[in-house]
Amino acid sequence: MSPAAGINAPLLPEKKPTEKSASVSGAVFNVSTSIVGAGIMSIPATLKVLGVVPAFVLIVVIAWLADVSVEFLLKYTQSGHSTTYAGVMKEAFGWVGSLAVQICVLITNLGCLIVYLIIIGDVLSGNKQEGSVHLGVLQEWFGIHWWNSRAFAVLFVVVFVMLPLVLFRRLESLRFSSAISVLLAVVFVGISSVMAISALIEGKANNPRLLPHLDNEVSFLDLFTAVPVIVTAFTFHFNVHPISLELREPSEMTLAVRISLVLCAVLYFTTGVFGYLLFGESIMADILVNFDRSSGTATGALLNDIVRLSYAMHLMLVFPLLNFSLRANIDELLFPTRPLLAKDNTRFLSITIFLLVFSYLAAITFPDIWYIFQFMGSTSAVSLAFIFPGSIVLRDVHSISTTRGRIIAATMIFLAVVTSTLAISTNIYNLIGHKS
Repeated sequence: MSPAAGINAPLLPEKKPTEKSASVSGAVFNVSTSIVGAGIMSIPATLKVLGVVPAFVLIVVIAWLADVSVEFLLKYTQSGHSTTYAGVMKEAFGWVGSLAVQICVLITNLGCLIVYLIIIGDVLSGNKQEGSVHLGVLQEWFGIHWWNSRAFAVLFVVVFVMLPLVLFRRLESLRFSSAISVLLAVVFVGISSVMAISALIEGKANNPRLLPHLDNEVSFLDLFTAVPVIVTAFTFHFNVHPISLELREPSEMTLAVRISLVLCAVLYFTTGVFGYLLFGESIMADILVNFDRSSGTATGALLNDIVRLSYAMHLMLVFPLLNFSLRANIDELLFPTRPLLAKDNTRFLSITIFLLVFSYLAAITFPDIWYIFQFMGSTSAVSLAFIFPGSIVLRDVHSISTTRGRIIAATMIFLAVVTSTLAISTNIYNLIGHKS
């Protein structure tokens, strides 16, 4: 059978008896890095809309549902012959299911890669928003020059940081860069926490709103726009199969996922609360924009720069993980009958270079695609995280689903469809209203 079906021909080479299996700790770092991407930047803004208590409940519920949906995927993978997400969907729904997964992975991952480069460009070289100019860290330190322009700074990062990392053939090889990436995210949260606690002691902190406050600016339907943001922040299902294939036992993947989800849920909620304490109602959709405001002191300015740089470096290290599954997905879609991607240097390098060049050009040409990112979370990310895994359970081609599993799967799909529909409708209404 072809790799498109994901049967007996995985995109990654089968582990040989002498090949060392990936470690659980490496899987934890890779899963955690796959989860914590740009989503953490939008979490404080969701707390502003939802309030602390509903936001906490929503983070916990979505993290739990993400764990359940991964269990569904792994269960049906082990019962069938598939080694890819698209292969599991093909077993359940034929080529239509396989194609649906491949399109969603393409939209989600490619969109994220472009957004990551945009954020990195914003941090290093600044941007312009609503007529105001925000200087990047390099421009603040050295002034405005050709070599710290967005185009040149992002190109330097792509060539000297990302290219060496995306050339690895196994995800286990990225475990150290993923560990550093998680550490940088912790540094970001830690410094934000210290700044918020200091503001609290000095009486300058904002009082967090425990429940949503509905007024002329925030309607009940606006609350649903926060759901896709958090769903996107917990969407890592495209990397479940590549990571689990390198582990010795399937149960190790379940453990790695649960540890990662707990770690990331704590990071998300901590970021949201302390971000709200720092900036209150002035929180932007991307909290990094808040950190580039003048702090009034040299120490505050240094902390702001460290926060921004630590997260930009974090995204540089997240990039290879998303690129890994995207590259495998594109190869599975375009070359279903060709040999293993990892063993074909020409095809491997061609797809790798194309994705880097395309992401770079898109990030430079379209520096503001946040509306696209919002709609992406309401469609492709929700499908990958909840709708597809739930559909596999309801289809039950291997006759292994339980009554409890079918109830959870149906509820998962219903909630995903309803909240995504409301979020998309509200975003369209707000976009049209804003333009008019």
